[in-house]
Amino acid sequence: MSLNLEDDLFAAPQPAVSPGLLKNLNPEQLAAVTLPAKPALILAGAGSGKTRVLTTRIAWLMQTGQIAPAGVMAVTFTNKAAKEMLTRLSAMLPVNVRGMWIGTFHGLCNRFLRAHWKLAGLPQGFQILDTQDSQSAVKRIIKAMNLDEERFVPKQVSWFIAGAKDDGKRPGDIDIGDDQTRKQVEIYQAYQDQCEREGVVDFAELMLRTYELLRDNGPLREHYQRRFRHVLVDEFQDTNRLQYAWLKMFAPPGGDQGVFAVGDDDQSIYAFRGALVGNMSDFERQYRVDTVIKLEQNYRSFGNILDTANALIGHNSRRLGKNLRTEAGPGEPVRVFESNSDFAEAQWLVEEAQALHRGGLNRKEIAVLYRSNAQSRVMESALFNAGIPYRVYGGLRFFERAEVKHALSYLRLIENPNDDTSFLRVVNFPTRGIGARTMELLADAARASGRSLYQSVAAVSGKGGANLLAFTQLIDALRASTQGLNLREIIEQMLQSSGLTDFYKLDKEGADRLENLDELINAAEAFVTQEGFGKDAVALPVDEHGEGFSPGNIAPGLPAAVSDAPFSPDAETGEIMSPLAAFLTHASLEAGDNQAQAGQDALQLMTVHSAKGLEFDAVFITGLEEGLFPHENSLSDSDGVEEERRLMYVAITRARQRLYLSFSQTRMLHGQTRYNVKSRFFDELPEACLKWLTPRNQGFGSGFAREYQNAWERGSGLKSMVGTGRVERPAFTNPPVPQAMLKKVDNEHGGLRVGKSVFHTKFGEGVLLTLEGKGQDARAQVNFGRHGVKWLALSVAKLTPID
Repeated sequence: MSLNLEDDLFAAPQPAVSPGLLKNLNPEQLAAVTLPAKPALILAGAGSGKTRVLTTRIAWLMQTGQIAPAGVMAVTFTNKAAKEMLTRLSAMLPVNVRGMWIGTFHGLCNRFLRAHWKLAGLPQGFQILDTQDSQSAVKRIIKAMNLDEERFVPKQVSWFIAGAKDDGKRPGDIDIGDDQTRKQVEIYQAYQDQCEREGVVDFAELMLRTYELLRDNGPLREHYQRRFRHVLVDEFQDTNRLQYAWLKMFAPPGGDQGVFAVGDDDQSIYAFRGALVGNMSDFERQYRVDTVIKLEQNYRSFGNILDTANALIGHNSRRLGKNLRTEAGPGEPVRVFESNSDFAEAQWLVEEAQALHRGGLNRKEIAVLYRSNAQSRVMESALFNAGIPYRVYGGLRFFERAEVKHALSYLRLIENPNDDTSFLRVVNFPTRGIGARTMELLADAARASGRSLYQSVAAVSGKGGANLLAFTQLIDALRASTQGLNLREIIEQMLQSSGLTDFYKLDKEGADRLENLDELINAAEAFVTQEGFGKDAVALPVDEHGEGFSPGNIAPGLPAAVSDAPFSPDAETGEIMSPLAAFLTHASLEAGDNQAQAGQDALQLMTVHSAKGLEFDAVFITGLEEGLFPHENSLSDSDGVEEERRLMYVAITRARQRLYLSFSQTRMLHGQTRYNVKSRFFDELPEACLKWLTPRNQGFGSGFAREYQNAWERGSGLKSMVGTGRVERPAFTNPPVPQAMLKKVDNEHGGLRVGKSVFHTKFGEGVLLTLEGKGQDARAQVNFGRHGVKWLALSVAKLTPID
């Protein structure tokens, strides 16, 4: 576009404002929409009609002749939000909205660079690298530089480069403090040179290249500042350093443009992506904003939900401040449920969700929110057993997650090394120098001999063959070293020996993936307990003839104690299986069943981060325990706790009609029981808004957990946090139970009696044969008829007496 365009090309005639345009706006919305052309900050609370204000503001500016379609710039973070704005504007105005600069940061940068490709030093048809393409390019450079990929992992180097660009830094701008950083900077420089040669840009380059061109080209910068007399920015609390600097190029502080920044500092939850909540305060100060409008009228939730959110977020110290309100009335109280275990929490949730559905609520209007992805596994298992369709929003079901599938593939190879699918999945994961050509040779040899890939490794020579042989030796060593171990121990050993744990420790997203691998151990522990194997049942591989080991089928050389290990018949075939084989079958069934079909009414499961921008009639926020929510990684500094509180605020404000909060006294971690203290957030909620579905501080509940923890702290010398009763790491694992506590859990096995009929949600009706143990060690032997006799841990299995 020419730089000599006259300003009046971007001015508009002045038709009368449509009488319906401003109709039904509340006073705060009306004030925001009709602001004069000056910098303004709009604090838009959850459910306060933010998108309506943005689009009506643009329509009002056009109808009052302040801008023409080509003079509009409105920037947001998602394509969905941009499309929604364009759709609404099309309905409001008889104009072609395609001429408007409305889109995401990256989308507008692409549009800008297409128009000024020559000034930007790019080929006219430059291509954009997606994340995977960018990582592949970095990988080629690392290989060409003869660097160790285990030390310079391509994905991590790609993140380093993207992070530097988001901070507006080229290779020469980065401070070098150690050899690792020096090498990463060298890779960055080589990557930048390669992209220049090939005429390609990555996503971060779109932003940085646009910023640099505007910064260094005065006439071009002035042209766009004249063109866009009004600049609107949505979700301002999510902007990072470069995005804020980019905005200043189009609309500098001290200018005469109307800069309309809309955001909610209480919903800033993306610090891990580089978002700076402080940008809102900086904007107010640097642009000398004298108009801050608070959109506090909420059109989504009832009063009790909003009062709960307001009370919680009021404990954050660094906020611009607002209070949501509604004219819909108080609505129902916020329901709070305290369970004795994470399994009981999941079962309660399933029953409550079923009751809501029977009451006329569509399942898609029920959301289950959790802080960590790993928490979904217990929920998914309960929904699977109850036959309730569900969908994991913004992510994968537990057994479909890549790290879980990798772990399961190793386990399947321990069980059956001739499983080609599992072999192909992990033969080069983590990386072992086994390339595509080596795998082609192996596949050819397997086809020629009619044998499995594992059996054909000896046919491949050279370095590739040696690497393949090392892999099969790893599997053989795992099989030998795990004989005689229980299922939990097998998985723990496999995770270490395979290199999966070490690999994900170095991964930027590794924390979540490691949590999911921990949860796989929990899943195995729960499975063997619920299926009646017994907690310490030895998991043995099926022999080469496909026959499972049993007390009458013991391989020579195995320990004598193995003969006492319990085994379980498969429910479908009656095949005798070891706990390992049975668990792998269980994982396959859960992965393949209960998946909601497109358009099917299904319960929604998601992390709180994924829930931002969504709303539901009923919301369950689960796992509200210290160390989980707020997450233990955030407890070391006040900024971390404040972000967790904002995350909780986002979760609460997703609910329209009903809100449920739940926490568990005990939760499985690494196959062991973790004793929990309820989240500090409960102490920050207004009691008048809450309805406890369980007695406060019930028996072996919060009171027990606190006494238990305090007793353990005294014995271990841990220092309590002053005035809170919390420890620095409030979640801990299996310390010895103080004797003084044991009597509190000896409650006659919950009223169960030998000879009494009981009901189990999975196995149905049975007769109680034996009761033994106390507290968390209490267990029952039950004859479930066609399901046989099973040992169940009473702390996990929910047995209901039948009168």
